[in-house]
Amino acid sequence: MTKQEQILLSVEAASKRIGTTWPLYSFVTSNPLSGYEKLAFEDAVKEAGRFLKSKSYPEAYIYRQALEKKDIDTIVLVKMLKQKDFHDAPKDYLRAMEIEDGQSLKTTTSELDVIMSKWLAAFMDEGIAEWQMPYKDKGFYNAWKALAVHDKTFGSSSLKQLPKTSIEALELVLSAHEVVNYNKIFSAHIGALSGWTGYIKHRKDINSIWQQKFPIDIQDYLAVRLIIANHLGMPLEIETDVNGEDIDNQLRHVWLKAWEATFQNKLVSDLKSNALGVKASKEKNKTRDAQMVFCIDTRSEMIRRHVEASGNIETFGYAGFFGIAADYQHYKEDISIKSCPPIVGSPYKITETPQQELSNQDNDFISKKAVLKSKLQILKRLKNMLPSSFGFVEGAGAFYGLSLVAQSFAPKSFFKLKQINNTNYESFCEPRIAYNGGDKNTEVIALEEKVAIVKSGFDLMGWKGFAPLVLFVGHGSHTANNPFGSSLDCGACAASPGRHNARLLASLANDKDVKNALMVDHHIEIPNDTVFIGGEHNTTTDEIVLFDAQLPETHKERLDILKKNLEKAQQTATKERLNVTSGSVELAKKKSVNWGDTRPEWGLAKNAAFIVGSRDLTASMNLDGRCFMHSYDWKSDPQGDALAGIMGGPMVVTQWINNHYYFSTVDNEKFGGGSKITHNITGQFGVVQGNGGDLKMGLPLQSLKASDTEMYHQPLRLTTIIHAPLERVETLLRQNKHLQTLLDNEWMYLKVIDPKDSNVFKTYTYNFIWKEETSNQKIKEMKAVEAIIN
Repeated sequence: MTKQEQILLSVEAASKRIGTTWPLYSFVTSNPLSGYEKLAFEDAVKEAGRFLKSKSYPEAYIYRQALEKKDIDTIVLVKMLKQKDFHDAPKDYLRAMEIEDGQSLKTTTSELDVIMSKWLAAFMDEGIAEWQMPYKDKGFYNAWKALAVHDKTFGSSSLKQLPKTSIEALELVLSAHEVVNYNKIFSAHIGALSGWTGYIKHRKDINSIWQQKFPIDIQDYLAVRLIIANHLGMPLEIETDVNGEDIDNQLRHVWLKAWEATFQNKLVSDLKSNALGVKASKEKNKTRDAQMVFCIDTRSEMIRRHVEASGNIETFGYAGFFGIAADYQHYKEDISIKSCPPIVGSPYKITETPQQELSNQDNDFISKKAVLKSKLQILKRLKNMLPSSFGFVEGAGAFYGLSLVAQSFAPKSFFKLKQINNTNYESFCEPRIAYNGGDKNTEVIALEEKVAIVKSGFDLMGWKGFAPLVLFVGHGSHTANNPFGSSLDCGACAASPGRHNARLLASLANDKDVKNALMVDHHIEIPNDTVFIGGEHNTTTDEIVLFDAQLPETHKERLDILKKNLEKAQQTATKERLNVTSGSVELAKKKSVNWGDTRPEWGLAKNAAFIVGSRDLTASMNLDGRCFMHSYDWKSDPQGDALAGIMGGPMVVTQWINNHYYFSTVDNEKFGGGSKITHNITGQFGVVQGNGGDLKMGLPLQSLKASDTEMYHQPLRLTTIIHAPLERVETLLRQNKHLQTLLDNEWMYLKVIDPKDSNVFKTYTYNFIWKEETSNQKIKEMKAVEAIIN
């Protein structure tokens, strides 16, 4: 093997030590330590700490708050501490951890990091800068090489003689320093700016338009970084000692597990108690006035409770892309966006087709959109061009000042103003699905594929009957002045609103040919009076908007009643979420338009569990927005095909989300987004803290904590609970090695409620060893659960 081949292999291996940094416009929550998932969690975070200089467990004051709020059961904690030979009192260990936290030094940005951040920001800009870096089309290394001599921080005439390619440059620098362990050096330098290198990784993985025009890869990054270090006389070696003592990490790990066990114990206890009291709710009128399908998102848990309480409405949980693996392209746009999970390919494309009889609305929409686009282009050039920027600030200050005053002190009026003449394209467009890769006029997909999409949804949710109104409700967030706005949209839709997929699924389910095929080929009979409607849940205001322009007259009265119920649900839901007794809807709207609100909503903060099963499992429970919930009926899925889809898709995605929130919380500086107060957007795709430094890769502090010192999100690893026969779950796990790895290495937990064994709760421990839940009341409780759930 040549030296260059060794270098390339080491670059590839070192690149796996970092996660992916997703852009602001399609922010995807994912595990920043995904490259370490083949290691046990405890070993993985220790290894990551060496190369990323990161913290991986909550600080002592967070543990103290959890203990004081009884979120950590002292009995459970003491037992676990003793099992690991920690025999002192918990308060003594808390003090020791607090002392350790007090001695931890804040990491500082090196001169090399500052220089690299500047060059990366200039090269990777995606349209904000009016004056672009020259030679970008030649790639990062070659563009830098052409300009490096002009950089006063390190430039010299000797840089004119640099090798032609980045691999040759790496070989030259490493040989000059007689470096043998490439892996260690590359890992340290990649980890030093893991936000930027994570975005390089993202651009290359998806081969974006920007990457195609202006290529950059980790090899280029390393070549430039090591050459600069060499010219500044810096050593190539970066210290990678373990961040924190082993004994301290072991102690914090025990506290974390005790916290997680306390949460799990309470959840299991509540599920058992709920099952004992479900009988009354099951006797409720089975002929529902409406059925509503929400995303499995934790925010849906609360709105589902309030919707069910508002009327005779049944709700379901289904991943928010509604089983449609597609990109979405607006009918007046040239580019498409992903509208399904990143781990899923996009064989289809969703577009919008204006109806001929509504051409006036179409023309009105186009006219307004063209005017808005022109205004934005003019404003951008006035703000960013050097000759005009000062005059623009002077001239536009009064206008912007009045706008900010209106948003701050008259939000209700401002909110109404925004709605005036706001033409909604859904009112005159019909969604259309075509094969991806073609133009907008590509023939729509085959009938059997349409049928498969609809049937798959019914199968996964265990659907048994249809109400006159069936609503598929996607979700999106509406906030102002929020760089991380897409992090509040639908995670299942790659940080896009789920409205497009919801509308399309409703359209497919209404299709007469699809209905006939479902009945003839699959014995699924949809009543003639059942109408499917798409909708969107605004998670900031809890308003549910229905796209009902095509609703037949026969259903108008029913829909009017439903809309009144949904208004009632909005009022009660916002009261609970905002913890106020009156004016909750107005307050929610104010938060959605207030430019200065650092917490317009909480997103998926507090997520801790994923429940797969019938709504009867949780019907009378208030899960406090902590659980993802996917509907599933084990009896209607004898072969386990539906469960395989849930475990291979949503179960993995929820683990991504959970780990992202966990690491953003325990080390917000490294894995999070820092404080919104000092955010600066760079290149249109990311934020930096202040005037430079590493690209932020996770959630901002304000999305995770109630204050700088008060916890909101509880950093716990995900617990999945599945109501299905154990043998079925185990078979699917054996077929999915990735899931088995996540469980064996404790990146997540799994409990099964086994309906073929009196609904006993069984916990996965390691390598398919299951532990049964035991208690004095087990037999009595499980028999009651069996009688009700089954």
